[in-house]
Amino acid sequence: MNAVPWQAHFDGDAPASFDIVPQSLQGYLDRAAENFGNRKAIIFQNMTMTYRQLKDKAEAVAASLRDRGLKTGDRVAIMLPNLPQTVIAFWGALKAGGVVVMTNPLYMEKELTHHFTDAKPKFLITLDLFWNKLAPLRDKLGIETYVVSRLADGLAFPLNILQPIQAKRQGDAPKVEYDGASVVPWKNLLKTRKRYSETPSDPKTSLALLQYTGGTTGFSKGAMLTHFNLQAQIQQLLSIIRGDAASTPHIFVGVMPFFHVYGLMGSLMLPTIYASPTIPVPRYVPRDLLEMIKKHRPTFFVGAPAIYISLMQQKNIAEYDLTCIQLCISGSSPFPLNSMRRFQNMTKAKITEGFGLTEASPVVIANPLHGRQKDGSIGVPITGTEACIVDLETGTNILPPNQIGELIVRGPQVMLGYWNHPEETAAAIRNGWLYTGDIAYHDEDGYFYIVDRKKDMAIIGGYNVFPSEIDEVLHEYPKVQEAVALSVPHRSKGETLKAYVVPKPGEKITVAELVAHCRQKLASYKVPRMFEFRDELPKSMVGKVLRRALRDEETRKQSEDKEGGTEAPEAKTRAGGVPSPDADDAAHASDATPNAVTGGPAADPAPESPTSAESASDAPRDDAKA
Repeated sequence: MNAVPWQAHFDGDAPASFDIVPQSLQGYLDRAAENFGNRKAIIFQNMTMTYRQLKDKAEAVAASLRDRGLKTGDRVAIMLPNLPQTVIAFWGALKAGGVVVMTNPLYMEKELTHHFTDAKPKFLITLDLFWNKLAPLRDKLGIETYVVSRLADGLAFPLNILQPIQAKRQGDAPKVEYDGASVVPWKNLLKTRKRYSETPSDPKTSLALLQYTGGTTGFSKGAMLTHFNLQAQIQQLLSIIRGDAASTPHIFVGVMPFFHVYGLMGSLMLPTIYASPTIPVPRYVPRDLLEMIKKHRPTFFVGAPAIYISLMQQKNIAEYDLTCIQLCISGSSPFPLNSMRRFQNMTKAKITEGFGLTEASPVVIANPLHGRQKDGSIGVPITGTEACIVDLETGTNILPPNQIGELIVRGPQVMLGYWNHPEETAAAIRNGWLYTGDIAYHDEDGYFYIVDRKKDMAIIGGYNVFPSEIDEVLHEYPKVQEAVALSVPHRSKGETLKAYVVPKPGEKITVAELVAHCRQKLASYKVPRMFEFRDELPKSMVGKVLRRALRDEETRKQSEDKEGGTEAPEAKTRAGGVPSPDADDAAHASDATPNAVTGGPAADPAPESPTSAESASDAPRDDAKA
């Protein structure tokens, strides 16, 4: 791959590649504290903390961890929501020479057991609110020391006194039995007069982060990210965003979970690079976030489409001035174009949408923030990153522009491999290229477009169907708030297409009108044959719809001999307003669509009759739940 067509579209003078001098991540905190020590690092309710104070607390935590037996390379799990303690613990674990294992606080027994028995952390830093689910698992998890914090530990006087009293009155105060050795209060780590900071001997091979994948398509695996991987990612993001700590300080919204690599990089590490404050948001509530924006006037918003859209849907959104927001990064799932433009008009901010994955720290492709953006595109490979499309059959033949295949990437931000899983590593990284599992194509200018996940592709009547194309069409319907389509098991056809639809508040939608809308936009074999209306869709903590959860639900229904939808007789369904197939269907089947990656049958397969999953009446249920 010598030709780099996207280089012409890099922002300004951003280079196609650069040399990176390997260094430790904690060096960024040290420089922020040395050069901008009095600047705010964290703003949380009634508490503020400067960069000098953050460095001091992180080094106290590092010293305490070393005194309690941590050795270089030991894993330190952090199971916290977005709190000041999370930021301190992250930097403290790195300064101690540990490998950070960020952990979702919402995990339950099965997930926690897999997570911790695989990573084998020596320490777990967590919150007392989670103790009741951790305590019964202690013998199973094998963790030597639990460091337990309280919400009050991140507050200043008088809230740090009042909050525990209020929690006790409400019966929300968990009882943790501290023994001073295996179960230790967080505040004890900060009491030491000692300070410690270690520099990795080789940043290219020294692990900084064991970041577990979301497990949305299978069991969760730990991506081994080195100090160099994350340092390279920082430099790559700076080439997109521009500016530096001296000239362009920001105020960051810390709403994306720090335990996710996207939130960790965008809302914890980037603020440190800019010596700017982050405002941790432990629980996303749209009204509360709007009030926070009103009070603190943040300038940099790292979010997900679900968050941006839910903010705009607040009834009193017009009462809030959001023009303080200058820059927005959107990730985790596609941002519907109309919604993106509306948010952009509301804030006047520059928005970039990109593509990334845990295994790549995470960003590999992004739309130029200050340059040309193309509608529907995830952008161009970022500085120092190569990307290409290979055939789906062998994964070895590079495809020309506008041909659909699997997206593969390589760059300095790509992980060493999966922790304890050499076979999965060998399958994911081949000849230096990371196989993303995403189906995509690029145009002549080098702009990339995601079509779907390879594992989500459906084969309907011999045709390859990409559910994301159906999602996009459903989102265009004015009464639809959210929608997702996927292939589900079918007792006679093997698999069929089903759409899960969330109507906008106050709207009623019928299957007939959705089918009519889809048939105007899609070939007949792509039109969903089943619809289910819901109040909400299951999502990950970063707002990504969990297709696997929906698919598993359908599989369970099949095993219980209960169909996921009531298949009405064909004549009755058509009488209810569903258009019947006509002569145009055969023409649709041979449309020269870019989604046709394999040869299909000569004639259009006989369409199934679209049905409603809730009843024979095409009316949405009032009690539907995700």
